[in-house]
Amino acid sequence: MTEGDKPVSDGPAPGGKGTAGALGRTAGAVRSAPDALRRNWDHASGWQRWIVYALLIVGALFLPWEGLAPIMSPESKWTSILFYPIGIYVLLALGLNVVIGYAGMLDLGYVAFWAIGAYTMATMSTKYGWGFWELLPLGIIMAAISGVILGAPTLRLRGDYLAIVTLGFGEIVRKVAENSEWLGGTRGIDHIPHPPSKEDVWFAGVEIFTYKIRDARPYYVLVVALIVLVIIFSKRLEISRIGRAWSAIREDEDAAEIMGVPTFKFKLLSFAIGAAIGGAAGVLFASKVIFVSPPNFPFLLSATILAAVVLGGAGNIPGVIVGAFLVAWLPERFRDVAEYRDLAFGAILVVMMILRPEGLIPSRQRKAEMKEGSGGLGSMGAEVAGPGQSAGAEVAGQ
Repeated sequence: MTEGDKPVSDGPAPGGKGTAGALGRTAGAVRSAPDALRRNWDHASGWQRWIVYALLIVGALFLPWEGLAPIMSPESKWTSILFYPIGIYVLLALGLNVVIGYAGMLDLGYVAFWAIGAYTMATMSTKYGWGFWELLPLGIIMAAISGVILGAPTLRLRGDYLAIVTLGFGEIVRKVAENSEWLGGTRGIDHIPHPPSKEDVWFAGVEIFTYKIRDARPYYVLVVALIVLVIIFSKRLEISRIGRAWSAIREDEDAAEIMGVPTFKFKLLSFAIGAAIGGAAGVLFASKVIFVSPPNFPFLLSATILAAVVLGGAGNIPGVIVGAFLVAWLPERFRDVAEYRDLAFGAILVVMMILRPEGLIPSRQRKAEMKEGSGGLGSMGAEVAGPGQSAGAEVAGQ
């Protein structure tokens, strides 16, 4: 063999022993693990899936076990953060997923619906003596009506224009609460009653129906029950005619309109349902903390829930739950490095989005949209280039 026949190597191969090879294998493992899990799940039988569902619910109910505290939250009370932020964030993310993941509309003011549910609980209970179980459906209805009021004049907008309007709505709700004496103004509203208790009902060493401010475990059981109901409701919507209409709107609203889909009606329905779920979370939150004020509902919270949905995988319920859990839990886990925890949290999010730009556990449809460059966020997401494509080509092709 002559020298010209010898293979020339510019460095270690992607699967080699060098640092680059190790990083490549790590990135490949991160990308392939969720896909392998999905393939196994697709081949699972019905009874196997129901067993997994039951185990997940039981596992969620046993999460408050104190033995996990030193690992999961060494600097905070584990049972408290399971309710807030983790449980509430998961519930809010499931609601926002209906708007963003299913219908493809970018909502930057989602915190407003959470605030409406919380203030409904606060005002009606302290001023008129209503109880929690009467106010839970009322908070859901009030938030849904607010979603319709916001959506009716604005949902003909798209993309960044809709995002700006929803952002403004979130700030309007907060400013109204600050400047309304009936809503407590900047002082807020306190002495909000807890849900009615029923003593001597035990589960895993917890009186699950005895509600006190110092014990978050009964509230955590309640938020898990709400999350399960929302998951069932969302999944039924996803596979229904309504879900197919939302999918068509998300992929191409103009084409859906031409094909006879009443896009405005279905977008309004998406906004109302997402708002209703946010309102339920607000009622539950207010009944636990027994005090609400405008600073509880900043714009940053809307951005955080949006990050949870996108990080986990918009449109896919397991992905959204995982994303919300990570976004809520990671800052608490790094509380022992207070001055660097935001930096560490941000770095983890950046790394995750580099390795899995479509989300940790994306739906197949959203993954295909990312590859095509549509991004799954309506006309705004259509300007996001997919792998191997340029943004300019995408915009020019519209």
